[in-house]
Amino acid sequence: MTDRLSALVSGTRFGKFASVGAVGAVFDLSLSSLLIVFFGVANELAKLAGAELAIVVMFVINDRWTFAGAGSDLLTAKIRRFVKSNLVRSGGLLVQVLVVRALGEVSLSIPVAGIDLWELIPLPLAIGASMLLNYVAESLFTWRIATRSSQRDSR
Repeated sequence: MTDRLSALVSGTRFGKFASVGAVGAVFDLSLSSLLIVFFGVANELAKLAGAELAIVVMFVINDRWTFAGAGSDLLTAKIRRFVKSNLVRSGGLLVQVLVVRALGEVSLSIPVAGIDLWELIPLPLAIGASMLLNYVAESLFTWRIATRSSQRDSR
């Protein structure tokens, strides 16, 4: 069990994951905000669209950088990891949607330049709430880092 834990607490890997998350957050927040402010899309639906765009972008970067060498380069293996990543991140996405919905129920308004910032503030808070869950789930299930480390150590 300590091998699994040490594989998860890699500061370098977590730093890369968080950096990739920041890139994903830019895509997520850009699309979500655009849909809310300019197209009047409901916050939860805008959040879903932004999150899916971010998931695709983050998968590509994580697969090539954060978890480079952790999986086969075969197209079928990449597709399998992409599907796993989407499934795994659905838990994080659920957390995000719940945070957006809960904070949307708060009766608060922060008008700035004709835009109510309170409609946008829950979006980055939701991303932060799901980051740790996503890191652990992606490491364990998508790229199976802890399992690979344990297998290498036992050889």
